[in-house]
Amino acid sequence: MPASRPLLRRVGAAGLAAVLLSGCGSEERRAGEPITAEDAAVLAELLHHNHEEGGADFVATVPFSEDALLTLTGEIDFRRGAGQAQAVTTVDEEEVDTRTLFFDRDGLWTGDLPGLTEALAGDGAPAASYLRRPLPAGTPESPLIDVVVQALQNLTAETADEPETFLAGPYRWQGDQAIDGRPTTVYRLREGRTVAVDDVDATLVQYRSPLRDGGPELTITLADHGDRRLALPTEEETAAAADHPGIAGTFGI
Repeated sequence: MPASRPLLRRVGAAGLAAVLLSGCGSEERRAGEPITAEDAAVLAELLHHNHEEGGADFVATVPFSEDALLTLTGEIDFRRGAGQAQAVTTVDEEEVDTRTLFFDRDGLWTGDLPGLTEALAGDGAPAASYLRRPLPAGTPESPLIDVVVQALQNLTAETADEPETFLAGPYRWQGDQAIDGRPTTVYRLREGRTVAVDDVDATLVQYRSPLRDGGPELTITLADHGDRRLALPTEEETAAAADHPGIAGTFGI
C-alpha cells in the first residue's frame, strides 16, 4: 500500500474492490505466492470499501503479557472515526477491569468505572460520568488502548489505492480461512501484517498486525458492515481529565 497511507505508517494497510477472486482455486496456489491482478484489485479497494460501507461492528484483541489480554468490543463509524466499545482486561481468563469507551479522532472518553462518578462529583463535576482526554498521534509510548483505537480508525480510506502498487510490493497470497463462519482469503502485507477478505462481498473481515518487533499481535475482526450513527457523551456528562488529574491517575485514564 502506498507509503502515503496513514494506516501503513501506523499499523498496516490493505484495500478492497467489488471484484471477487476468480480463476485461482486454493488447490492451485501455494501460500506465499505473489498476488495476481485480481488480488491487487481486491486489495486496492479494501479500505475504501470500509469508508463506503460507513462502519462496522468490531472485536479487537491484543495480549500484553503472557496471561493478560485486552479486548475491545463495539462499533465504529469509519467516516467520522468515531466509535464506542466495552474494554475488558482479563488476567488468567479472569476479568480484572471493565470500562466503557467512546472515541473520535481527537479524544477518548472513559466511563462506567465503579466510583468514578462519585469521585468526579466530589471534585466539582457533579453531572459528569465520563472523563475525556486527548487522543494524540500514536508513538511507541502510547497507551495500549490508544494504539487499538487508532488502528481501528485507520482501517478506512476516502479513495482507493492503485492496484499496481500491490503488484510491485511484497504482498502475498496466504490461503483460505473461515473466520466466524465466513469464508475468507488471507493476504500477507508488509512487516508481518495480514488481512482476511470475505470471499462473497469482498469486505475486510480481519486485520492482524504485530505492534512492534517481537511484541504482541493486534487482531481486529469486523462484522455487519453498514452505516453507523453514534452519539458521543454530551458536554454535561463529560469532565476533562486535565482538570481532574488525581482522579484520572487513580482510575488509569
